[in-house]
Amino acid sequence: MHLGKSYRLSEFVFWTRRKIYVLLALSAVPVLLYQVLGLKWLTVPLPVVTLLGTATTFVVGFKNVQTYTRTLEAQKTWMAIVSASRFWGVINREYVEDPGRARGLVDRHFAWLTALRHQLRSARVWETTDSACNAEYRKHYAIPERLHPLDVELSRYLPPEELRALAGADGKAVQLLGLQGRAVRRLLAEGAISASEYAELNSRIRDFLDLQGQAERIKNFPYPRQYAIINTFFVRSFCLLLPFGLIGEFDRLNQSVTGVMRGEMIWLVVPFSAMISWIYTSLEQVGESTENPFEGGANDVPISHLSALIERDVKQMHGRADLPGLPAAEGIML
Repeated sequence: MHLGKSYRLSEFVFWTRRKIYVLLALSAVPVLLYQVLGLKWLTVPLPVVTLLGTATTFVVGFKNVQTYTRTLEAQKTWMAIVSASRFWGVINREYVEDPGRARGLVDRHFAWLTALRHQLRSARVWETTDSACNAEYRKHYAIPERLHPLDVELSRYLPPEELRALAGADGKAVQLLGLQGRAVRRLLAEGAISASEYAELNSRIRDFLDLQGQAERIKNFPYPRQYAIINTFFVRSFCLLLPFGLIGEFDRLNQSVTGVMRGEMIWLVVPFSAMISWIYTSLEQVGESTENPFEGGANDVPISHLSALIERDVKQMHGRADLPGLPAAEGIML
């Protein structure tokens, strides 16, 4: 997630430049047909374009509100994971007297966080993080889950027998919570914890399962495709018709203009049409980049950073010195 002061205008223009090129071409073609080839009938009444623009504004605004809501929900889910993880560290320190066993429960939790964030970073067909405009921005940051294989990261936390048990599992995160439940049950059977302490630990595992389900729902169910496509259709239709609606208006300006621009005002349709259309396409692109808050984009929820923060906090609670660094670069943290 970008946590700097703001995006610079130059960054934003660079990010959207491909659409700017297309919009300039779409704006220039009608002007060339009208002014050079003399196709004076090639106009659309401006009120028609205005009505379409109004409808497009509502559609684009609706999508952006909904995609922001998805990101906000993802933030709430992961902050709940942060709070629950810290509490897990506290009760493990207080309930389990054997430091080795307490360490095992904590490390297995770190393994769950690692498996969950790798699962959430896996690609989906509807995501846009690898599109040209988003991929080139990754020079400002790195996605840790793409740099380090899951098996290598899990080996930092789990003993070999548990790694072997996970080797063939499809959903490693949920299997790790299962292993965690089994470990807690062993503590109860061996008298290392009381029945009430077992109930509390088991309840926390249930909370982690619920939070994982909330994150998976956001990850696996995209913004409804029917709304996404109608948003695209409206924006593209408006951008296509806008220069045809402006041609007549700028042509009439020739009657009141003198000097070098007399008879040439029609050419101003190109920059003005491109600029107005750019506003709509940029809003669409912003909504698209906010739609999937776990895909690895610059506007994502920083789950890698939060996981490292959890690990540092819990390890410090237990007096451990093997603290991880916090991944951050140029105001962007993932």
